[in-house]
Amino acid sequence: MVVVSLEQAVAVPYATRLLADLGARVIKIERPGSGDFARDYDSSCGDVSSYFAWTNVGKESVAVDLKQADGLAIVEELISRADVVMCNLSPGAARRLGLDADAVRSRYPRLVAAELSSYGEGGPYGERKAFDALIQSETGLVATTGDGPSMARAGISVADIAAGVQLHAAVLAALVRRGRTGEGATLRLTLMEALAEWMHQPALYAHGTGSSPGRHGAHHPTIAPYGPFACGDGGAVHLAVQNDGQWRRLCASVIGRPELADHPRYRTVADRVAHRADLHAELQPSFDALDADTLLAALDAADVPAARTRGVTELTSHPQLVARERWSSVPVPGGSVPMLRPPVDADTWAWDPAPVPTLGEHTDAVLDWLGYPTSKVDALRSRSVIS
Repeated sequence: MVVVSLEQAVAVPYATRLLADLGARVIKIERPGSGDFARDYDSSCGDVSSYFAWTNVGKESVAVDLKQADGLAIVEELISRADVVMCNLSPGAARRLGLDADAVRSRYPRLVAAELSSYGEGGPYGERKAFDALIQSETGLVATTGDGPSMARAGISVADIAAGVQLHAAVLAALVRRGRTGEGATLRLTLMEALAEWMHQPALYAHGTGSSPGRHGAHHPTIAPYGPFACGDGGAVHLAVQNDGQWRRLCASVIGRPELADHPRYRTVADRVAHRADLHAELQPSFDALDADTLLAALDAADVPAARTRGVTELTSHPQLVARERWSSVPVPGGSVPMLRPPVDADTWAWDPAPVPTLGEHTDAVLDWLGYPTSKVDALRSRSVIS
């Protein structure tokens, strides 16, 4: 499968990264000179950003100036050979170039053409630009995240990830359908609607109760005790006590206070949520007397769901991921970084991570695949059509 992607930032690059993980040949179109602006978000992975390294493993980079007719012609030839074309240029820019989904499908009906926009065309937000944090605000995620009066954005690009996952799945479904019918598909997704889908549960809660879920930091708004608790050694353990059986085992077997389970303020989940502050005050002295590993072992023995609360710097050395050999070293421009294997294992294909590309690294190889002679490639480069 060949995927041609006019992509930048995170959402569509993440969708095409997922396709590359499954074995697709992903040809990424970038601007000569600067490339995808996500290359420079930070400088934590050799010569590229953590965002770019994460979303561009295994792709081929072709640097083409789409404002020149010869550059647009190169992309047209690539599209003519592609199975999938993906784009997150603005709808207006894509139309001006003749690269919007409707245009490419009219020329190549078997294509799966997928495009992402901020809010979609039409409506009061149709011309507004959006980025991940702005979508988090518009959909209510920021308002439901944080602690007490303080709101917070989610610590990862959750809107971009939501869009990437859903776009990737839709492309695969369209390809399955094409295999049966021979017909391509036009797929459109908006960043806002992708995250709004993930906000269904709090939206339904608010619709049914007339109020938004409260902000309780890392603690659950409607279940208790459900969140991280500090331990005597400075570590923390995250409890997830979701039913009365788990609550009774916590009281009897972990903290040695079986009578607490039937206290009128804590007997049911609703009681525990209503008296959350008092509940935490009752539990904390027992946790202060234990180190995190000892508490977690006691919780495991009592079959009370829990986990260590770890810093992100510990993820690459997490004992479960290391034991299961989930990390691989992947070359990036200027170095190498640890990358997780795709989370879905398959017995019919293997993941062999290719490097994160430098800007325009594959331009010559792709043009050779298209049949361009060396003299023509040199001429295009001399006029800055390619780099």
